[in-house]
Amino acid sequence: MIKAKHINRLRQIIGKDNVLTSKEDLLAYSYDATNLWSHMPDVVVLPSNAEQISEILKFASEYQIPVTPRGSGTNVSGGSIPIKGGIVLCATRMSRIIEINKTNLNATVEPGVILQDFNTALAEEGLFFPPDPQSFAGCTMGGVVAENSGVPSCLKYGVTKQYVLGLQVVLADGRVMKIGGLTPKNRTGYDR
Repeated sequence: MIKAKHINRLRQIIGKDNVLTSKEDLLAYSYDATNLWSHMPDVVVLPSNAEQISEILKFASEYQIPVTPRGSGTNVSGGSIPIKGGIVLCATRMSRIIEINKTNLNATVEPGVILQDFNTALAEEGLFFPPDPQSFAGCTMGGVVAENSGVPSCLKYGVTKQYVLGLQVVLADGRVMKIGGLTPKNRTGYDR
């Protein structure tokens, strides 16, 4: 159970306006597009960078508070429902397209980038991102990656995992790790 002292600590980490506790706010983050399941979180946090996520996860790990990552909640799998309550960590404020490299055919984006916005930016370079779920107007890239999104066009082009070269991830204990890179093959040796 999250207590007032926990809420205060979260406010210290990311600021008062980025910690949601009203019943109306919590209700909005208690379900996804399935409409079949719902569960209220105890608190919703809206970080704006990886360092804040790291501090939130260190704190949650220390107090054994469950954390559910979330983007726009357009998924239909229940993946963003906080079934154990705790903290909903919503990445929608991390919405920058950092780089589009037309020469190397890669891009770097934050998890809160809306897929339609990403494809609009890519189109200006004569490019596109083939995995295009029906929720493209509202789904975020973090969710697209987490859910390995795909639609009928993926029969020709493949699903999301075929397009992810690298990630910066924050582990449950708050450690930040970079995996993969900017090239399809960036290591040697056996797969483990």
